[in-house]
Amino acid sequence: MSETTARVLQLLGLLQSRRVWTSEELAERLGVTTRSVRRDVERLRDLGYPVHASTGHGGGYQLGAGAALPPLLLDPEEAVAMAVCLRLAAGGSVAGVGESALRALSKLDQVMPARLRSQVAAVHETTVTLTPTNTDVPVDPEVLMTLARACRDHEHVNAGYTDIRGNVTARRLEPYQLVTTGRRWYLLTFDRDKQDWRSLRLDRMADVRALGSIFTPRQAPDAAQYVQRAITSSPYRYVARVRYHAPRDVVAQTFSAASVQIEADGPDTCILTTGADDPAIMALYLAMPGCEFEVLEPVEVADAVRTAAERLRRAGAR
Repeated sequence: MSETTARVLQLLGLLQSRRVWTSEELAERLGVTTRSVRRDVERLRDLGYPVHASTGHGGGYQLGAGAALPPLLLDPEEAVAMAVCLRLAAGGSVAGVGESALRALSKLDQVMPARLRSQVAAVHETTVTLTPTNTDVPVDPEVLMTLARACRDHEHVNAGYTDIRGNVTARRLEPYQLVTTGRRWYLLTFDRDKQDWRSLRLDRMADVRALGSIFTPRQAPDAAQYVQRAITSSPYRYVARVRYHAPRDVVAQTFSAASVQIEADGPDTCILTTGADDPAIMALYLAMPGCEFEVLEPVEVADAVRTAAERLRRAGAR
């Protein structure tokens, strides 16, 4: 790195660390003349950094907000703090934040020295987050990072996977895209042994290892649609289709988008598809919107709804 480049980077770090600097203060810190400071400021402006200059009492150089976000310089403590926060956000449940945090964490992790990465891991491993007891199992950030890089770089991955029945299998995968529902993370992947596409829950994956070998991308299905179909129907013994006599937006307020598919069936009706292993539990679940509905299929769920309705009528009569 040339002396000029190193000085410009040092200048950028100073401007990011404090609101306003006078040219004299910057010259003293950098060990150059104020004329050199002016030239270095112009170099930063050419690179897209909005450095503003003001005169008079309290004036000086100030790094402002621009039309685009230029690269930031972080000292070691700031990098560790940011990585810890991004890990927590990536595993959180705020809609839209998890994927953005994962992308940012992937970029930061790529350039972070090993000693800082170990500090981030130490903080994460010794931190406990208080959450309601009915939330899903959190995803290991290292699994997220490994799969995010593998999706980006088209890298083969081996992993262990525990299915819904508790069976553990070894998987040889071509990862394509990560999908989050806000509560859980899923991976759209091509299973090399089964020669088919699969949707895998990240919290059920273990011993995830990127192999370093690269695969040629296939024509992949739409990740969001594929995962949506998989989590609302394929894992379950019974898949129900129900017509509600209410607009789609009204019914959607009751259910999680991760557990149902809802399609409009005219202005005042909609059709919901969802799955479960127990028709009796599904019957109560389907009654939650509090509006009229009819079970289109299967007959087992329709029978369970009639049984539940009769049981509730008798309870009310008593």
